[in-house]
Amino acid sequence: MNVREEFRPDASLSRAEMESLQREIAREAVFEDRFDLSEPPIVVGVDQAFPDEQAVSAIVAMQDGDVIERTSAITDLSIPYIPGLLSFREGESILAAFETLECEPDLALFDGSGRIHFRQAGLATHMGVALDLPSVGVAKSLLCGRLSNPPEEPFTEGTRVPVLADGRVEVEEGTVIGYAIQTRQYEGSSRKINPLYVSPGHRLSAETAASLAHAHCTDYKLPEPIRLADSDAGELAREARQ
Repeated sequence: MNVREEFRPDASLSRAEMESLQREIAREAVFEDRFDLSEPPIVVGVDQAFPDEQAVSAIVAMQDGDVIERTSAITDLSIPYIPGLLSFREGESILAAFETLECEPDLALFDGSGRIHFRQAGLATHMGVALDLPSVGVAKSLLCGRLSNPPEEPFTEGTRVPVLADGRVEVEEGTVIGYAIQTRQYEGSSRKINPLYVSPGHRLSAETAASLAHAHCTDYKLPEPIRLADSDAGELAREARQ
C-alpha cells in the first residue's frame, strides 16, 4: 500500500514536533462516514509485540470470516514508550508490514486508540491518515475522555456507552470521540470482563466504528482480525527472542 510520506512517523523528531504533526494529522483525519466497503469487505487486524528492542507488527486479512492473508514486519525500536506518542514508536513496523500486504483492505482494525487521544491522533488515526484507509482504534484501556452516564458495573454484554472529550482532549468538551463497548461478559460469575474502548481512526464516525468493531467479534472479547494478529505477533516475538 502507498504511504503518504508527509505523515510517516519519524522518531527523530522532538516531542514538540511529534505533537505538532499529530495536530496536523487530526486536522486531516475525517471523523465521519466516507468509505465504500466491497461485498464482502476485506478487513485487516493489526497488532504488535516487542521482543527486546524490536517491534513486531502482524497483519491478518479476513474476508467473509476466512483468513486470506497474513503478513508481518520487524523493525528496531527508536524511542521508548511515551503515552500519547505510540504511533512514533510502533508506526514504522506497522507501515513496513502494510507495504508487504498483497490484498487491498477495505478497513483496518488497530490494537490502539484512534480519536480517543489527547490530540485526536492515536495510532489508528495516524496510520489511517498515512494510508488513507478507513480505520478503527480498539483499545483495552481508556487513554483520555470520560464515559457518559455509565451504567452500573460490570457492564452487561452488548452495552455501549459514549466516550466524551474532557479537558485533556483538544476538541470541544463533550464531543463524542468513541464508545466503551462490552463485547463479552461472564454470566453468573464474580469475575468480569472489562469493556473495549473503540474510536474512529479515519473516514468513519464514532458510531460506525463501534458497530464495525463489535460486528467482527465472534467468541472472544477482541474483534477476530485483531485477536489473530495478536497471536501472530506473539509467536513472531517468541521466535525473535530465540
